Amino acid sequence: MAKNRGVKESVRGGITLGTALAVTISWSVNKSIIWAIIHGIFSWFYVIYYALFY
Repeated sequence: MAKNRGVKESVRGGITLGTALAVTISWSVNKSIIWAIIHGIFSWFYVIYYALFY
């Protein structure tokens, strides 16, 4: 049971990190709160997209 708890904490931390990273990248590129929110929702997908195409 404790092992499962660690996995949940890691996943939650990854989601938080991905969201923060996506919002930061989006803000630095677009300077728009709306785009930052949208990219925050897509989090890691936007981070990977940005890494591949920019």
